[in-house]
Amino acid sequence: MKSATKKFFAILILFVLIFGWIFSITGAGPFKKLSKQLKYGLDINGGVYVLLEANTKEKGTELTKLMEQTKTVLENRVNAMGISEAAVSIEGSKRIRVEMPGVKDATEAINQIGKTAQLQFLLADGTPVMTGEGVKNASYTTDSQNGGYKITMDFTAKGQDAFANATEKSSSGKVVPALRDENNQLVDPTAIVIMLDDKVISAPTTKEKISSSTCEITRNGGFKEAEAKTTSGLIRGGALPASLTEVNSSVETATVGANALELSVKAGLIGLGIVFLVMIIAYGALGVVADIALALYILLDLWIMSALGVVLSLPGIAAIILSIGMAVDSNVIIFTRIAEEIEKGKSIRVAVDSGFHSALSTVIDSQTTTLIAAIVLYLIGTTSVKGFALTLMIGTVISIFTAVFITQLFVTLMADSKKLSKNSFFGIKKDGRARYKWKHHIKFIKNRKIYYLISSSIIILGIIFTIFRGFNFGIDFTGGTTIQMDMGKKVSIEEVKDTIKDYKLNPTIVYAGEGNKEIVIKTIKSLNANERNEVVNTIDKKYHVGGMDAVLSSEEFGPTVGKTLRKNAVKSILIAVFFMLIYIRFRFKNWKYGLSAISGLGHDVLVTLSLYAIFGFTINNPFIAGILTVVGYSINDTIVVFDRIRENSRFFKRKELETLIDTSVNETLTRSILTSLTTLVVMIPLYLMATIEMKQFLIPLMIGVIFGTYSSIFLCSPLYYEFNKKDSISRYDEKRNKIEKKKKKINKPNDGIVK
Repeated sequence: MKSATKKFFAILILFVLIFGWIFSITGAGPFKKLSKQLKYGLDINGGVYVLLEANTKEKGTELTKLMEQTKTVLENRVNAMGISEAAVSIEGSKRIRVEMPGVKDATEAINQIGKTAQLQFLLADGTPVMTGEGVKNASYTTDSQNGGYKITMDFTAKGQDAFANATEKSSSGKVVPALRDENNQLVDPTAIVIMLDDKVISAPTTKEKISSSTCEITRNGGFKEAEAKTTSGLIRGGALPASLTEVNSSVETATVGANALELSVKAGLIGLGIVFLVMIIAYGALGVVADIALALYILLDLWIMSALGVVLSLPGIAAIILSIGMAVDSNVIIFTRIAEEIEKGKSIRVAVDSGFHSALSTVIDSQTTTLIAAIVLYLIGTTSVKGFALTLMIGTVISIFTAVFITQLFVTLMADSKKLSKNSFFGIKKDGRARYKWKHHIKFIKNRKIYYLISSSIIILGIIFTIFRGFNFGIDFTGGTTIQMDMGKKVSIEEVKDTIKDYKLNPTIVYAGEGNKEIVIKTIKSLNANERNEVVNTIDKKYHVGGMDAVLSSEEFGPTVGKTLRKNAVKSILIAVFFMLIYIRFRFKNWKYGLSAISGLGHDVLVTLSLYAIFGFTINNPFIAGILTVVGYSINDTIVVFDRIRENSRFFKRKELETLIDTSVNETLTRSILTSLTTLVVMIPLYLMATIEMKQFLIPLMIGVIFGTYSSIFLCSPLYYEFNKKDSISRYDEKRNKIEKKKKKINKPNDGIVK
């Protein structure tokens, strides 16, 4: 690319960056500012979600059809309730999750969406003809006569007779219409009205009696495919009604969410500002380039999330922060490589080209392994975890783009400039060495047994705590109910327990909020919406707190939800590890790299679980996303170290394996420390300022960053040495060692013979 073209694109990027942020913050004309265009989860907007399970014995394709139909019915119901931004999604094979932002009356909403679908066929005057049980099947096909598509129905024997009698009456034209269609117009006297949940979905007219077991619904010009598919699906659903059981529900207030969002944004900005400053201090002008790429990364990330309709939740905010750390890491890897090339005596221009070339594979490999973990999370995780995973995926892809293309563009422009192509602008001191570089040479392999002992001690201690005390499983895993209420003042926990003792909840009640004016009631007993209302009303009679208006959040988890979470957590880790192993084997052409890296992952997971057992941290739904991120971050760090070992292996002999590994780890140590610190810098303000829920999510992330870095340096590399130690001994040395052993055996002093 010519210099003039580079300058044009650089100016264009700066223009997009500046005006993009101005536009995002203030909006322009009919376009709302970015904060108004993003979709927010219930933990931010407030509202209700409910997880329903279909009571059916259907399997395979029939179950899939039934669930899709049920989903369509529920979508129609929440739309009819006037709920904007409602989301209905299928989880697993038999469950449906419904999220309703802004809903205040949880009980009514849950009861409304949970009732069994009622499909009816009526005459125009409202006279019942038959129910959906009279329909054997309904589908759609192309309409060769009218164009477009037509809807077909197959009737049961009873349905055929009932439909024949109805069409005989309707086709006479003597029925006085009383029903109205979706446009509030009286239906035609000859219509057979098809109604689902008291809503007209179709009102086709009849010209004659229809006595056959099948019939067609057609119109001039035909139906559009989407309309025909939806309508036939709704009719078919009437023949396959599924009752729904509430297995999990939650009510959250917008006040709690808004406060959490505000605190998270403030904490994120503080952390981001510190990262910008650290990059400038560490890399000078290159740090400014990194900050430009990072600012563009955040802008693109948020706008792509808005365009894709990604629902931003508090775990999603954590995913953004984590991917910021990944974006910083990519730039640090590139800058470190460029500095190393300059230290070798190369010119700035040549060093930039060589640095980017050598850093590219490391960036791609490290980010791809994180992407694998995110994809597994998305495919297997529940809705909230899916949001985290999707946000992390988007962030990871964009971070690769900004590091590889945007950073490279500005750095090469600096190298081409006479004024900017100076060592001082590239983080190099006057003596030709990098400004911030690890100068000491630590013998990691020699001291490896000490590191093994540290890790083993933590894990063994964790096992002891697990055996004697067990894990602190949250309600997400055990099943149960939580209710958080604003009492207006500090009340006695014992009095509250006494007030609701008749419900036999055996609850745990703790204070929350400023001045301990809020209480959180936790019980392993699962209470549905109506039962939760009874508990709240009982408390209200005692304290007069305003009934349901005092409820800040309430949530119910059926016991089967916890089992599913545990199963998915284990499955996610195993699948992620499997695909990572395949990728590492493919990229490094050596199974020992993969085995060492996976051993490090196992260590990080065990250490995380051990710390949860030792300190009694709550294991809940956010923990699953956190532990998968531990896996992703840990292997990201390990890949960077292994990439350097692979690169340096051509400069060392096989017998110099210990020196090779020590040198490679020391060379990447500055990068490992700086990347971990910048990632933690973003998370620490969030941990200090955010809500309890966000803190529970950040704990495994922070553990993952710390011990992921630790294992990459002090564990994975020594393990790689262990797996290769025998191969590092030359044949000559091996033969000489055997001879020495024989000599020692022959010359061993005789202790005498007892006769």
